[in-house]
Amino acid sequence: QVQLVESGGGLVQAGGSLSLSCTTSGGIFINYDMGWFRQAPGKEREFVAARGWRGSTYYADSVKGRFTISRDNAKNTVYLQMNSLKPEDTAVYSCAAQFRGRGGVSAKDYTYWGQGTQVTVSS
Repeated sequence: QVQLVESGGGLVQAGGSLSLSCTTSGGIFINYDMGWFRQAPGKEREFVAARGWRGSTYYADSVKGRFTISRDNAKNTVYLQMNSLKPEDTAVYSCAAQFRGRGGVSAKDYTYWGQGTQVTVSS
């Protein structure tokens, strides 16, 4: 059973930066697509970024140029560096994993999920 634990959320002012981490256990990390999703109050969960097990990278249009996803296979960890944060980035951010996926940008493409970490951006 693959387990995912996020960390790094918090409160930041608009224009600031935060870095999220998601550490996995229970699987061979290099074989997994890793994605970040977010859900704001009253809204549906939305795709943020993904890094495929073969190296592909995808971003939502709303975060392109501001967010960077990376992974350290030696540490079984995927990161999300968030710069130039906006109040509309406020949400619970969750990481997700899928064994040898196809670089999915939909939540249904992922089997394993973390519990999420809150990111709040004040104006």
